Amino acid sequence: MKARTKDKIATAVIVTLALLIVAVLAGLLGYILFRGLNHISWDFLTSAPRKIRAGGGIGPQLFNSLFLLVLTLLITVPLGLGAGIFMAEYARPGRITAFIRLIVEVLSSFPSIVVGLFGLLLIVNIFGLGFSLVSGALALTVFNLPLMVRITEQAFRSVPAQQKEAGFALGLSKWKIVTTVLFPVALPAIITGTILSAGRVFGEAAALMFTAGMSSPRLNFNDWNPLSPSSPLNPFRPAETLAVHIWKVNSEGLAPDAVQIAAGASAVLVITVLIFNLVARYMGRLIYRKLTASRRMN
Repeated sequence: MKARTKDKIATAVIVTLALLIVAVLAGLLGYILFRGLNHISWDFLTSAPRKIRAGGGIGPQLFNSLFLLVLTLLITVPLGLGAGIFMAEYARPGRITAFIRLIVEVLSSFPSIVVGLFGLLLIVNIFGLGFSLVSGALALTVFNLPLMVRITEQAFRSVPAQQKEAGFALGLSKWKIVTTVLFPVALPAIITGTILSAGRVFGEAAALMFTAGMSSPRLNFNDWNPLSPSSPLNPFRPAETLAVHIWKVNSEGLAPDAVQIAAGASAVLVITVLIFNLVARYMGRLIYRKLTASRRMN
């Protein structure tokens, strides 16, 4: 068989597989959106759910998901940045560094249900935090931290070595080079990865069933005292997130329109994750252009 013929066959196979994957993904997204978009309204997005009667919404669950995401990022981003910078710039090659990298890889491959059971045992019971937003945020930190470390490390390693060498030639200290030379160049990739990981956290359910809980107290959105039990800003209250609510409605929903509620909530979840991805791409390009003074991102 001629080399050109082999090349055409290989190209056709690769293109066919790529189109198949795109078709499956488009079909899945289209099915979810087709079933759920008709049920989305302002009242659906802001009203509280109903256990027996029809017409409930996802307002508290949507707020809980966003609030939990903020808490998780407040913990994950500083830890992930610090660990990623250490692995990329300060850690010396050796057994200890290789062991740390192995631990990061193992943590990134943990099933979320295992992370949830770990959070139930350690955070909820031993630490005594109970089913709460803080417990869920700490569990999601274990789930999301390896990804943040790898994103930061890869972003710093992708910076051209000439820029670091130029900093040393100017007599700058290691920390000064990291903060003023490497970090601005790596920042677009870090922000893009952070937003993408946020979308992953937003759709998590298994780990949160054992840490954040599967129910929420009645929230008073006029009470912004974070110490009040009914305040939406109280981080120590149980919180049913949107992904957990979808599972709960599908498995044990008693409302007459439980199927429609689950379909609408699923569409909201998919749209939110898509928005996270679009914002990540836009922010990455925008920051890249501002830092490099270029109009096109390679």
